Amino acid sequence: MKKILNILAVLLVVLSFTACKPEFSEPIGEQTYTSGEADFSNYVAVGNSLTAGYTNGTLYKSGQANSFPSILANQMKLAGGGDFTQPYMEDDTNDVGGMTLGPVTILPQKLIIDASQGGVDRINQEPTMDVSDVHPGPYNNMGVPGAKLFHLVAHGYGNIANLATFQANPYYVRMASAPDKAVIEDAVAQNPTFFTLWIGNNDVLSYATSGGIGVDQNATNNIDPSTYGPNDITNVNVFGAVYQQLVDALTANGAKGVVATIPDVASVPFFTTIPYAPIPLDDQSQVDALNAAYAQYNGGLAQAVQAGLITQDEADIRTINFALGANALVMEDEYLTDLSASGLPSIRQATVDDLVPLRAMSVIGVADPNNPQLVNGLTVPLEDQWILSKDEITEVRAATAGFNQMINGIAASKGLPVADMAALMEGMKNGLVIEDGSTYTANYFNGTNLDKLLFGLDGVHPTPRGYAIIANKFIDVIEDAYGAKLPKVIPADYSTFDILPTNQ
Repeated sequence: MKKILNILAVLLVVLSFTACKPEFSEPIGEQTYTSGEADFSNYVAVGNSLTAGYTNGTLYKSGQANSFPSILANQMKLAGGGDFTQPYMEDDTNDVGGMTLGPVTILPQKLIIDASQGGVDRINQEPTMDVSDVHPGPYNNMGVPGAKLFHLVAHGYGNIANLATFQANPYYVRMASAPDKAVIEDAVAQNPTFFTLWIGNNDVLSYATSGGIGVDQNATNNIDPSTYGPNDITNVNVFGAVYQQLVDALTANGAKGVVATIPDVASVPFFTTIPYAPIPLDDQSQVDALNAAYAQYNGGLAQAVQAGLITQDEADIRTINFALGANALVMEDEYLTDLSASGLPSIRQATVDDLVPLRAMSVIGVADPNNPQLVNGLTVPLEDQWILSKDEITEVRAATAGFNQMINGIAASKGLPVADMAALMEGMKNGLVIEDGSTYTANYFNGTNLDKLLFGLDGVHPTPRGYAIIANKFIDVIEDAYGAKLPKVIPADYSTFDILPTNQ
């Protein structure tokens, strides 16, 4: 099984009134930058980790400094923009990230490339930021990592006493103006003249990254988010109602802004790095042994067809067969017909229509220490949490489409432009050519072309270079919608990963 482990090692190697709003412009050399119909004097960004500047698996100071709102605010200053405050991890003196609660680490430190091992690892330093060290806001950057849409209207989300019951968020505990304030209340209390709203990714992403361990609340028609589990997909009707509430609050005093759509989960490396067939077999005796191990199961499927329990088509889907070359993972699939009464498990081999989360790298090909014949993904089917099946992908994409329909509809009703981040991130995945002719990709770290990678080492969040491209997208939309003129940033001026010669 060494070849299985080797292939996985290679794989390793997210208050102004329109009638009297002033227009700001400032000449820069021969170029004049202007706010157009907008007013950038008090810009507030509302969202989740993608707004906060989260990257490489955590929130840390230099990542925050390169959040897309921070980049955008710096460009806005050339056209009347004001100061832009962020809830920096102030005690993060070594740029480690993560957070503690007393002696316990509750949020992890950042991921780095350990050059000595040629792989990805957590930096070998302990977090220095304690959640009880509150730095009350509100801040211009109201991005809260981990927040779902409905969390932004929840009171007590910033109360440290609610952490034990998972009703609070440690990042918001640090930055809330008061423990009972909702995120949206802190945002609108600043009386923004301009805003960005990019929220809703986590309403499907947590379900997807967990391998579908959760409930699709659209199937249950549950519209009470207080009963949702941490990995549930938010009901589309709940999403629409809360999104309307957020937009109404942000525009109540005449502020202009931009909202953004939610990308497809398959556009990030977390779901595209590990192929569905990562197991190379070049020994015919090994192939024969594996097929013999599943012969009884395959025979049982044939009997189930004869008994009318399943169709031949389903039997074909469930039949497990190995051959020389690359082989698909064996996986559990709860959407298959339950044949447990006949002694047959709900298993099959993965297909191109399934997605393998990046975190499955830790278990694929790993043998039971007490029985080396039991190997995850081969002789032991991968549990549901390690694969996002095609049916679960259908649920995620249906919800994402519903959320984006709500976003576009509500934006249109308010006259707000929409930044199509779904299209942008799809472009990142396929290879994005920018103005200077450079091509950037969403490929996960593979030891080469590190300066061209747009996503960090967690496989979900962009690098600062990726956030620069996102900021440029917002600039495009602002210019088109409001007649503004702002300078673009140069993505190559922003970093990708931290590479340490040894993990220190």
